[in-house]
Amino acid sequence: MHRLIAAVMLLALALPAGAERIKDLAGIAGVRSNQLIGYGLVVGLDGTGDQTSQTPFTIQSLRNMLAQFGVVVPPNVNPQLKNVAAVVVHSSLPAFARTGQTIDITVSSLGNAKSLRGGSLLLTPLKGADGQVYAMAQGSVAVGGLGVSGADGSKISVNVPSAGLIPGGATVEREVVSPFAAGGPLTLQLNRADFTTANRVTDAINRTLGAGTAVSRDAAAIEVQAPQDPQQRVAFVSIIENLSVDPAAAPARVVINTRTGTVVMGGDVRVSPAAVSHGSLTVTIAERADVSQPAPFSDGRTVVTPRSEIEVTEEKKPMFLFGPAVTLAQVVEAVNRVGAGPSDLVAILEALREAGALRAELVVI
Repeated sequence: MHRLIAAVMLLALALPAGAERIKDLAGIAGVRSNQLIGYGLVVGLDGTGDQTSQTPFTIQSLRNMLAQFGVVVPPNVNPQLKNVAAVVVHSSLPAFARTGQTIDITVSSLGNAKSLRGGSLLLTPLKGADGQVYAMAQGSVAVGGLGVSGADGSKISVNVPSAGLIPGGATVEREVVSPFAAGGPLTLQLNRADFTTANRVTDAINRTLGAGTAVSRDAAAIEVQAPQDPQQRVAFVSIIENLSVDPAAAPARVVINTRTGTVVMGGDVRVSPAAVSHGSLTVTIAERADVSQPAPFSDGRTVVTPRSEIEVTEEKKPMFLFGPAVTLAQVVEAVNRVGAGPSDLVAILEALREAGALRAELVVI
C-alpha cells in the first residue's frame, strides 16, 4: 500500500510537459452521475404565481397536498391563488453519493408563473429513471432573474425569473450501487474514441504496472486488471489516473456553424494546390412610374408608364493561389488578404471540398 502511494507521488512529479493525464482522457465505466426529477409546489410568491384558471393542475396538486394534512377543499370551491406555482425539480446524483449528503437542485416553473423570486419549495421527492425515490428536496429558491411589469402592459425582464436554484436543497435518501467496489476488471472509457490514443494508454499502463495489466478492447474501451480489495483498488486507480500519455492528434476537421457564421479549423487542415477567385454579384432593380399628361383642352388622357432600372455591380477580388501542402496559417492569411468574411470563407471551403483540394472533414452544424 505504501509503495502505491509513493508511486503516485513520483508519477505526479514526473509528468512531461505537453502530455495529458489519463484522468483527463478517460473515465471508469460505471462511475457516473444519475439524473433525478420531481414535481412540486413553490409557495410564498408575491402575486407572481400561476394563474389557476389556466393551470388546473396547480389547484389539483394543492388539493392533494392539503388532503394529506386533513384539510378538505370543497369540490365547488376553486381557489384563485397567485402565490403558488407548480414546478419541476431536477438534479444530478453524483457517483458514490451517500445517504445524508446534500446536492444542488434546479427549480423551473411548469405553468405560467411570472417569477419564483421569494418562494419556497415544499417537500418534493426526486425520482430516478427506475421510478425509485433517491432524494428529497425542499428549501428557499434563489432566483437570479428579475421581471417587472406596469399597469399599461409594459414590462422588463432580466435573465429568467421563472427558474431558480436551491444550493444543497436535496438530501440523498437512497444510494446507487456502484460496480467499482464489486471487484473484477475495470474498464477505462476514452472521452473521444481513437485507436492511437487507446493503444498509447494501454502501453503506458503496462509499462508502469506490468505487461498484461491493460488490454485495448476497441477504440474507446481499455480493460484493466485491478485488485479485489476496495482500498487497493482506489490506490490502483489513482496511479492510473496520474499516468501521462501523449494523445493522438485530432483528425483534420473544419466545423462550420451556419447559424452564427462561426468557422473553426483544426491545426492539421491542409489544402492541395488550387486557385480560388471569390467575389459577389449585386443586382439592383428599381421600379419607377412616369406620368404622361396631355395638353390643356385636348382630348388626350393621362397615361402612367412604368420604367424599370436595372444595375449590375460585380465586386472585383483578386484570385489567390494555394500551393502544395498549405497550412492552416497560410489558408487564413490568403482569405484575409482578399477581405473575405465568415460567410465568404464558408463558400470558399465548400468549393475547395467539392474540388477535392480540402484535406479535411467539413462538418456543418
